[in-house]
Amino acid sequence: MEDHLPRPVLRFAAQSLRRLTLAVAAVSASAPGVCGGYAAAADWPGFRGPTANGLTSEVALPTSWSKDENVAWKLAIPGAAWSQPIVWKGKVYLTTAVTENQSKPSTGAAGGRGGRPGGGFGPPGAGGPPPGGVPGRPPRGEGPPGERPGGAPGGFGGGRERAPASNYQWKVICLDQATGKLEWEKVAHEGKPAIGIHRTNTYASETPVTDGERLYVYFGMTGLYCYDLAGKELWKKDLGTYEMQNGWGTGSSPAVDDKRLYIQCDNEEKSFLVALDKTDGKVLWQKDRDEKSNWSTPYLWKNKLRTELVTGGGNKMRSYNPETGELLWECGGGVSRCSATPVGNDDMLFVGTGGGQGSGPLLAIKAGAKGDISLSGTDSSSDFVAWSVERGGPPMASPLLYQGLLYVLDQRGGVITCYDAATGKQHYKERLPGATGFYSSPWACGDTVYVMDQEGTAFVLKAGPTLEVLQTNKLGEMFWSSVCVADGSLILRGIDNIYCIKP
Repeated sequence: MEDHLPRPVLRFAAQSLRRLTLAVAAVSASAPGVCGGYAAAADWPGFRGPTANGLTSEVALPTSWSKDENVAWKLAIPGAAWSQPIVWKGKVYLTTAVTENQSKPSTGAAGGRGGRPGGGFGPPGAGGPPPGGVPGRPPRGEGPPGERPGGAPGGFGGGRERAPASNYQWKVICLDQATGKLEWEKVAHEGKPAIGIHRTNTYASETPVTDGERLYVYFGMTGLYCYDLAGKELWKKDLGTYEMQNGWGTGSSPAVDDKRLYIQCDNEEKSFLVALDKTDGKVLWQKDRDEKSNWSTPYLWKNKLRTELVTGGGNKMRSYNPETGELLWECGGGVSRCSATPVGNDDMLFVGTGGGQGSGPLLAIKAGAKGDISLSGTDSSSDFVAWSVERGGPPMASPLLYQGLLYVLDQRGGVITCYDAATGKQHYKERLPGATGFYSSPWACGDTVYVMDQEGTAFVLKAGPTLEVLQTNKLGEMFWSSVCVADGSLILRGIDNIYCIKP
């Protein structure tokens, strides 16, 4: 393998593994706070769960927790990553990128408290995150002291972020879901990063995905890796190295169906969407895209007429035939870049953009759309667009569609907006008390909606057209990774620790 790590880094990696094994702490559970009664375990195989929409077949999840309450186990993970953990058959799979003297993203670099201009990146795993404005001069990002990946001083827009000179290990980790015990750890790649990243991003922001037989791990410009569930590497693929906007790094996660693995690689040089044979990594089809850098994850939309592969884009939203790559429809009106992943039901798809120029439109697209369905002039609907809201698009966190309502979170100031999914009527737009920016995507269970801000405060809301905060839970560290739900528990990943929340 190229760029082998020197002995000090290898010693550091071995120490990290020992710390990882020893750091599991079982915490005694107190009286549980739950929504409903418990059901059988459900797997969470990829970004936002089995259907990529933040919904679970569980009928009960914890509603109350803290650093000490209802924590089944807690584990310090070496390195830095915004990838979401996934669960399959009692095992937790996650990724990280590790270097010596590692500095990590911080909420000070991201901003966004109390409505001040926030920034940083959109939710990793993201469906990954594009940065927004950052006032002042934030802390250094990853890399040894004095060597921020960007090298550029100042905040957002302060210059192209350069790749660090330090060596990294890109790791894949498997834990026992019940105990947090380390099952296995593999180093997918060792070497120097090919591109720079924003100080609030990481080199492991893409969420892995499994089809129940194989584990697919994408590290952006560092490559794509396929393992069996015991950690044996089956194949790997280099999809190329391309510059991202201002050197901000990557964050679009892979998607998988019964035959194909899909990668959306939007960048500043050669954007494309590719479908690979998931058994061996061979290219089945590839389509060039008229896009610059985006961080949205491709979404398999199973509607009442067909299955579509939908991609977000700062230029256009597009839908493809997943079998052939044929373009089914496209819709313009975006603003500069897209980080949030679409969500849909049998009848409609809900999609929008947000970025440095502010939020773009939020659109409800009907099943069966074809051709160019961009709205004309001041139109807010058309034959294939049921409704739209100007500047209503989700900047970072992906929207939540639940019980006929659509919830959209703002990147800045802790604002949540609730729409009627059928008509687009706004039920409320309110700031959650004490909330900062939202990068992690929301989820729902029973009559409860959950949202978590970037400082690790989770707001438990009553699902419905009126805002009602039922509970506020604090973990006290930076959170951009989205939730993983399985076996009546919440698996939450912060910048330093992973928590299993379960009464």
